[in-house]
Amino acid sequence: MILTVVVGLVAGLGALTRYVIDEVIEHQHDTVFPIGTFTINITGSLLLGLVTGLAAHHGLPTGAAVVLSAGFCSGYTTWSTFAYETLALAETGALLEAAGNLAVSVGVGLAAAAAGFALALL
Repeated sequence: MILTVVVGLVAGLGALTRYVIDEVIEHQHDTVFPIGTFTINITGSLLLGLVTGLAAHHGLPTGAAVVLSAGFCSGYTTWSTFAYETLALAETGALLEAAGNLAVSVGVGLAAAAAGFALALL
């Protein structure tokens, strides 16, 4: 029960962190490409890969791994915003940007997760 509450609180912290970072990034760039969501999802993928690697190879306790992955990373990253922003780009005729967001986000996200996992192996 306590772990569930901690996961929920840390997920809220992740969501708050996402909001603040997205606001800062979006106000620094004038582009139709959703750079804030992209940055958040890539850094979240890196962190999730790192947590997974630490749990798998360095004995990160299960509770800590759950709090960081199901809690923080789940609150921090955002599949729904990524999907919405990609569709919004396509609907406004920015098809190249929509396709680029899809391909680059998935490709770089997977690479970031792998890099985080590899970092844990050092």
